Amino acid sequence: MTDATTTLEQDDARAQPSVKAADIAANPPQRALRLHRELDEVWSDLPGWRGFFTSVNHGTIGLRFMATAFVFFAIGGVLAMLIRAQLATRNGVFLDNDLYSQIFTMHGSIMMFLFAIPLLEGLALWLLPKILGARDMAFPRLSALGYFCYLFGGTVIVLSLLFGAAPDGGWFMYVPLTDKTYSPGVNADVWLLGVTFVEISAMAAAVEITVTILRCRAANMPLTRMPLMGWYLLGTSVMMLVGFPPLILGSILLEVQRAFDWPFFDVGRGGSPMLWQHLFWLFGHPEVYIIFLPAAGALSTIIPVLSRTKILGYGALVAAVIGLVFLSFGLWVHHMFTVGIPHMALAFFSAASALVAVPTAVQIFAWIGTMWEGRVQFRLPMLYIMGFFATFVMGGLTGVMLAMVPFNWQAHDTHFVVAHLHYVLIGGFVFPMLAAVAYWMPLICGRWRVRGLGEAAFWLIFIGFHGTFFIMHLTGLVGMPRRVGVYPDNPEWEWLNLISSIFGMIQSAGFALFAFDVIMQWMFGRRSWRNPWQAPTLEWAMPLPAPSYNFASLPGPRQPDAGSILPLARGEGLLPGAPRGWRETVVVEPGTGRPQHVAVLASNTALPVATSAAIGSFFAMMLAGFYWVAPLGILATLIVAWKWGAIMGTDRDHPPADVAPGIRLPLHWQVRNTLAYTGAVALLVADATLFASLLFGVGFLAVVAPNWPAPESGIATWPMLAVSLGALAAMALGTVASRLAEQRRADPSLRVWTRLGLISTGAGLVLLGVIGVWLDDPTRHARDALRGATLGFAVVHGVIALMLALRADLDARTGRISAERRGAVPVWQLFQLFWLGTSAVSLALILVQEVL
Repeated sequence: MTDATTTLEQDDARAQPSVKAADIAANPPQRALRLHRELDEVWSDLPGWRGFFTSVNHGTIGLRFMATAFVFFAIGGVLAMLIRAQLATRNGVFLDNDLYSQIFTMHGSIMMFLFAIPLLEGLALWLLPKILGARDMAFPRLSALGYFCYLFGGTVIVLSLLFGAAPDGGWFMYVPLTDKTYSPGVNADVWLLGVTFVEISAMAAAVEITVTILRCRAANMPLTRMPLMGWYLLGTSVMMLVGFPPLILGSILLEVQRAFDWPFFDVGRGGSPMLWQHLFWLFGHPEVYIIFLPAAGALSTIIPVLSRTKILGYGALVAAVIGLVFLSFGLWVHHMFTVGIPHMALAFFSAASALVAVPTAVQIFAWIGTMWEGRVQFRLPMLYIMGFFATFVMGGLTGVMLAMVPFNWQAHDTHFVVAHLHYVLIGGFVFPMLAAVAYWMPLICGRWRVRGLGEAAFWLIFIGFHGTFFIMHLTGLVGMPRRVGVYPDNPEWEWLNLISSIFGMIQSAGFALFAFDVIMQWMFGRRSWRNPWQAPTLEWAMPLPAPSYNFASLPGPRQPDAGSILPLARGEGLLPGAPRGWRETVVVEPGTGRPQHVAVLASNTALPVATSAAIGSFFAMMLAGFYWVAPLGILATLIVAWKWGAIMGTDRDHPPADVAPGIRLPLHWQVRNTLAYTGAVALLVADATLFASLLFGVGFLAVVAPNWPAPESGIATWPMLAVSLGALAAMALGTVASRLAEQRRADPSLRVWTRLGLISTGAGLVLLGVIGVWLDDPTRHARDALRGATLGFAVVHGVIALMLALRADLDARTGRISAERRGAVPVWQLFQLFWLGTSAVSLALILVQEVL
């Protein structure tokens, strides 16, 4: 196996020549207009409604994400004003209790899942290729799929409010309140299924952002010289890959409990509501930093430009980002200080919660130092940045207060926590995002804003926000709990709530004026000149508004910044034009940024919207209670997903692409370490996190939950062991076959290995099915339900491995695998290995439980 690995690495090294910066000469200049027309024909969207359903361009999809997120933000803001209207008086009759519960649940859910995360996704999709010097994201179709999942899922969640079926258990959906016993309607199902549908978008964006940053940078741009925004978004995407799977798992487990009575959270049958809290907050607290990091990246980009200097402490800021990424996963229990956890755990998580202030403070002082060193220009983006400093620092200080266990016990579940949350999220995300919109709007629409509107909007938002939420700290300190719609016996809260409600209306007027300002700029603003901020970063090295292809030729060592706009437009950079009529971009080594190959990206296609509709059909049937018909939605998804692979390969070798004088790079079909391979690795990181969260659930319930040990099992141990070993042997044989298929891809025996891998993968799946039949009734006890969940995880990944084996076998039969082309085989290998490893752990766990 070592020899085979060495051979594969040597083959890949021969196919991917290493290009040093000194070796890259400028291409001869061409007519800029001819290059523009050539590229625009290849990269532009289709006109009309066809363009809406078929566009995969990162600029279009990114703007759609951001526009849709602001629409949901407006809806969430209207709900917030309904809450404030209800709380303005102590005997409010504006909303009844049921509707009030739905509205505050929807407000939090919309702002968290339909505004904040999608807005940062949209900014990343739109901005990343521009600042990194690429033409598009790594997986354009994945971007479009994510958008339609977000649009469809978010629309269902919002429309549920109109039918009185909106979620009403709080945006954190605590069990047992959201169990079938206490929430018998579909309200909780709307949240669980809708949010899970939307989170497909988040996971797609996480993979997309990670791979783009690592592999689609400008030639010879090492990570150590990457724009800080790239570092912030890389940290964000890694956190999303690791942070979202626990929430997805928790949502699946709770929906399965509601639909099929599997008792993961039922105390009477060995479950525990505490498991939901752990899974939710394993996502919930990192999410705060997932939201904050892109906003901080925007600050690190805008502050030096408007201070007319360079950023202070680049290395320290990168270290702070990495520190936040790691520390954020050690804080989740500080949301659970009052649930009765051991004192040692209280001390550990309290200290960790205070420690996270250190990397945050490093960033704050670096930004202040940058402004101190330069000459600050108080233009509109800087006003929002000042609003950020005034607001976020206060939120951070109240966060340190809440990290202290004695104070937390007093303030827990009061309006003080609500105020802290809004100071952190609006101060740390909304203010920087408003600054980012003001800063990058000329690049989006090519127009300058209407003077005066933006400043008025800022002051209304700033004054209205602090008037609303600073007072809410006091409301919490005098004892007002969260999620209370009337308070007839507490007149001392009334005047504070009335003040908050008045200022909340002022804040709403500010946001409305901000939206009006953006619309006026888009429609009536005067044409902006190029690089109006005189910024040095690459996104300004292009015409305004940004063209669909970003760069007529890609930046390299000779075109490092915004001053290279004319050489790039004349084709003096890398890979000028679109001579083959394909959407192409250069792929680099992750660390050094040396060019490796040229990726041919997907063009306009309706596959993403069709795939999201197929996935949505499964969620719709689950929501309607048609559980035994729902697998048809999975089948439809698999059929549409198969179509994705049909257009990913080629049945002939292509000559290398001319990138620069004397430099020719192979196309991605003829290399091993492709974008798809890197994306599969990123996806499996998320998969591994979900599996680890499932194992955490097994261990947590076995140690903490009552009614353990579980009842005696009816499984025959030795037959179970024999079938398990047979299943693992079949998986291992499939793994070896996939390896040999790649190693001997030029031999006549190729078909033998792909067919062997296909048969053995199918046999492994069948044997897993036999084990599933032998398992005890999963409704009997949480142990049996968890066994069913771990086996289900193995079956899902077995189906994926089987589809990849089918794809590889078809590639072998149709000539899409050769000495130079590997087809789907490398990705098949990855999933076979992952399936083998996780299945071995799952089956071993079941057998160990039986023995013990």
